[in-house]
Amino acid sequence: MEALQYVHDASGRLCKQVMGESLSVLGNIVIFCHYEDEYERLKQIQAGLITDETIDGRYFKLKTPIVFDESNGVTGATYNYLYIRQPDPWRSQVGDLDFYLAPDKYRHLKSRLQKGEKIPGARIFPRDDLDMIELFDPDVDVLVYVRPVTLDA
Repeated sequence: MEALQYVHDASGRLCKQVMGESLSVLGNIVIFCHYEDEYERLKQIQAGLITDETIDGRYFKLKTPIVFDESNGVTGATYNYLYIRQPDPWRSQVGDLDFYLAPDKYRHLKSRLQKGEKIPGARIFPRDDLDMIELFDPDVDVLVYVRPVTLDA
């Protein structure tokens, strides 16, 4: 729970830092593992918290949503899906989560980035199969993604 709270808080601060406002979370939260034994331990914990329902076979629906209240300037949120990521030597961060941006605002932001405008801490996610904008800060150990769709879309 401490790791989830940390990802929630750090991601909320990063979102506000880059976007200038708090956005709504999509309801999924990810913890990145760095060691195989950590991954196995967290998967065992996760097994007691989830149902068989998934999104993309990775995001498992929680039996009981995880709710964080507003705290220290970070907007409260409810998480319905949890993903424990296998160790990845290219991802040293603690975790990530996704925020929702209305489609018209998202298209405008993406267009600015595509035209070469530099927006500190924002870049188009470099995969053709996922339409997202990544928010980052080298001094923050979480990643944030902004998407124009909900998890149900």
